Amino acid sequence: MLTQVLDVVDLLDSPQTSGESLAAYLRAQGAEGAEIHVETITGDDGSTDFVRVVIPGSAGKRSGGSAPTLGVIGRLGGAGARPERIGFVSDGDGAAAALSAAAKLLQMKARGDELPGDVIVTTHVTGWAPTEPHDPVPFMGSPVDMGTMNEHEVTDEMDAIVSIDTTKGNRTINHRGIAISPTVKEGYILRPSEDLVGIAESVTGVSAVVFPLATQDITPYGNDLHHLNSILQPAVATSAPVVGVAITTAVPVAGCATGASHEVDIELAARFAVETAKYYGAGQVAFHDEEQFAHLVELYGTAHHLQTLGRKAD
Repeated sequence: MLTQVLDVVDLLDSPQTSGESLAAYLRAQGAEGAEIHVETITGDDGSTDFVRVVIPGSAGKRSGGSAPTLGVIGRLGGAGARPERIGFVSDGDGAAAALSAAAKLLQMKARGDELPGDVIVTTHVTGWAPTEPHDPVPFMGSPVDMGTMNEHEVTDEMDAIVSIDTTKGNRTINHRGIAISPTVKEGYILRPSEDLVGIAESVTGVSAVVFPLATQDITPYGNDLHHLNSILQPAVATSAPVVGVAITTAVPVAGCATGASHEVDIELAARFAVETAKYYGAGQVAFHDEEQFAHLVELYGTAHHLQTLGRKAD
């Protein structure tokens, strides 16, 4: 999939990058029946283009079938931090991976390799995003707030979600490549999916790295709590199980750093998403144990409050 990654990164690494330029590239893959939409949203710090790609499956719900639908979300603040920084920033890797996965799935469908389930890929594209302070290294901000991102990137059709995000600005993950999170569902951090651990090991050829999560990492932005990053923010907006796929480094790297993206690592994340889509739509992998989750809720109640901003002190 390195071909798709190189194409997508080249399109993102431009002051003129846009959702329409990426959509034109995706449409050129020639997949019949696919849906590619671009919507420009303006916020307090500028505008960004939300891109949504729907790749229908042979037995997917879009065609009246019952195969489950996978969502693949590319998380980021922006692909560029102009005018403060010149060039493609590390934070853009999540969008690059998601769009590369979409390109590959569209190409597969055009060639006759049709997956059983529908796949919905969403992200947003802007080369002009703000930066913001964060410990231990600066993060990228975004022209729009997190609620707007979730509104345009998380859909009710998604039965499970892979959320891809650059996760380099920390001292928790000391590994370069990709790492996956435990499954997060309705405010609970569940055990890592054995099926997805297997896919990660197949894709990378080495032991899977599963990164730790704290409770505050899965709560919404805006509550004044420290978050690892936005990788699990889709989990606050859905009841579907969510697994984060982190593109990682062995040392802290700022999200607004340029010249810090490794195309081979972006490719690993994109290929993980494609392989997950193959097996999830066929009902051959699970993000969580449904019986165990039901028993957990039976014993301890729901944890939906962790998907909200919580109680405010008087």
